[in-house]
Amino acid sequence: EFNDVIKQFSERILSLKDTITTEESTKMSLVVPLFQSNEFCPEYIADVGIKKGEKVDYAILENGQPNILVECKSCSEQLDKHSSQLFRYFGTSPAKFGILTNGII
Repeated sequence: EFNDVIKQFSERILSLKDTITTEESTKMSLVVPLFQSNEFCPEYIADVGIKKGEKVDYAILENGQPNILVECKSCSEQLDKHSSQLFRYFGTSPAKFGILTNGII
């Protein structure tokens, strides 16, 4: 079943990626639908040091606690220049995994 879901998402990405131009549309079209079967929190607060109000795009929760942090960028963005942002968030939370995505990668 999981493999079928991932295959459907892959097909969806291929059909939509050329029409999506912003980070928000990437989130809503390519990322959020994947969360349908999970408890998640949009804009999870991940304060970093003296910077308050820092928020990772999504946290996938387990028993109310973040288990996976998800930081999204526009599907037209390269991810390599954004990894430090996810690393900062990851270091301030009890999450065990971090995902940096542009909806395609």
